[in-house]
Amino acid sequence: MNDAAPAPTPAPAPRRARVRAPELIGKGGWLNTGGKELTLADLRGRIVILDFWTFCCINCLHVLDELRELEEKHRDTVVIIGVHSPKFVHEAEHAAVVDAVERYEVHHPVLDDPELATWKQYAVRAWPTLVVIDPEGYVVAQHAGEGHAHAIARLVEELEAEHAAKGTLRRGDGPYVAPEPVATDLRFPGKALVLPSGNLLVSDSTRHQLVELEADGETVVRRIGSGERGFGPDAFSEPQGLALLPDGRVVVADTVNHALRVLDPETGAVETVAGTGRQWWQGSPTSGPALEVDLSSPWDVAWWQGRVWIAMAGVHQLWTWDPEAGTVAVAAGTTNEGLVDGPAAEAWFAQPSGLAAAGDRLWIADSETSAVRYVEPVDGGYAVRSAVGTGLFDFGHRDGDAAQALLQHPLGVTALPDGSVAVCDTYNHALRRYDPATGQVSTLATDLREPSAAVLVGEDIVVVESARHRLTRLRLPEEAVRVDAVAHRTQRAATEVAPGTLRLDVVFQAPAGQKLDTRYGPSTRLLVSSTPPELLAEGEGAGSDLFRNLVLNPAVTEGVLHVSAMAASCDDDPANEYPACHVHQQDWGVPVVVTAAGTTRLPLVLAGMDREA
Repeated sequence: MNDAAPAPTPAPAPRRARVRAPELIGKGGWLNTGGKELTLADLRGRIVILDFWTFCCINCLHVLDELRELEEKHRDTVVIIGVHSPKFVHEAEHAAVVDAVERYEVHHPVLDDPELATWKQYAVRAWPTLVVIDPEGYVVAQHAGEGHAHAIARLVEELEAEHAAKGTLRRGDGPYVAPEPVATDLRFPGKALVLPSGNLLVSDSTRHQLVELEADGETVVRRIGSGERGFGPDAFSEPQGLALLPDGRVVVADTVNHALRVLDPETGAVETVAGTGRQWWQGSPTSGPALEVDLSSPWDVAWWQGRVWIAMAGVHQLWTWDPEAGTVAVAAGTTNEGLVDGPAAEAWFAQPSGLAAAGDRLWIADSETSAVRYVEPVDGGYAVRSAVGTGLFDFGHRDGDAAQALLQHPLGVTALPDGSVAVCDTYNHALRRYDPATGQVSTLATDLREPSAAVLVGEDIVVVESARHRLTRLRLPEEAVRVDAVAHRTQRAATEVAPGTLRLDVVFQAPAGQKLDTRYGPSTRLLVSSTPPELLAEGEGAGSDLFRNLVLNPAVTEGVLHVSAMAASCDDDPANEYPACHVHQQDWGVPVVVTAAGTTRLPLVLAGMDREA
């Protein structure tokens, strides 16, 4: 007789919503597969993570980096598929997607979906969005925004165990096929400056190096950095902006390391002067000792008003670094994404990516609003003004009066000797000019390929042609180039909503083993606004609940709802005195049209599945 107690019955696995995953379709075809077209049937038995991204989006670039560790650790069970879903017209060009996949070292298959076909099939509302498909072809989770890698990693481990037990997990090599490398002296260079010697220093972003060239802009003098992605004394990670300090040293925006580095051109020595190597999240310090405060994707730097100003693209702000005091601080912007002028602390930016100091103005290329803006001193503080551009959704190539002129995702600005500003109009492949004296915008040169920065060299302007992997020298023309005007608007289907009260629900489910931690107050935040502001009669502003009843103005029939949500979850273990916590956050811009037959509920998935869908 066996007196042993019977083995306990294992607890059943939590039931997940099971929705069959739609097929992957896109007119642009597949990249990184060696020419093979993939279907979901080809991926059966693997855990598939769809990453809906577009290459202009800084949050999408953050997620690419978040996924690298998971991609490496689970490469025999997980297949990540990038679904490129464009915002700008330029991003719908197949060649531009090919360039972006190499530029950002995307080492998994990518579906080029220029018409947003797969985006619509999966009801995606924002960049970036991650969708997890189990080995049997069912959608089991959706996550919008950043900060979800830990949750997805835990879900992957659960799915591996569950489907290994069921016999439905298939291990092995994935479908990724690396493209053939191309030999060039530069590879997707970002920014440039003229050294005191007359040579040019270029951030060779995709190769994680700085390159010094002779004054001809072609002959390589030396390379600085190992060429491998890293954060050591001889390593960078996708460096971008460069600025000369008064003492002759160069400050470098080490973008993906979320840090500022300083190069001594005489010795080649590199030191870190700001940032921790970690990305800034809501709730983190915004000022203090420079080496103790996190930064977020610094994209450009400029010396102005006795400090280094930083285009902090990752959080839509301008920060400063004071070399004398060794401190950093927010100088302008709220972290909300958009175009709002006024006092620096109240202004909104959208991925500021280029800076140029000129007297009492600091010029800004505000890329996602396709705008040229500037900061100027006012009454002991600073104010932000817009010169060209109207907001997140209008872009194109149109010259003339600045109030109606259009750009397309500019990344660089350069102060010219006559007081005007040259603009690297990146997605229009053009060099433009804004003249504050006349209020006119003109085109200086076309047929450039994704120009990202420019510097003056004598009477010439040297343009960084990022997607042609070279510097191009142009004589500043006396007369502007004439181009046919074209205007675009972001092409996303508007959500039809009913007049009156609209229930906004941000769906958030904490990852397994975690919970919302309210020990120190609310762990969620919701911020709502609209364009035009008159669209909302009630419901605008900040709060701690992830739901809200919005009241639409009956006099406004269309517009955009801007929703920003954040949730912090922590390990659910009472015995752990210091639980690990993670921040999940996303911004949505939801175009809406008010119709009698429209919906009365707007669900936005931050993490999990919408049970009411």
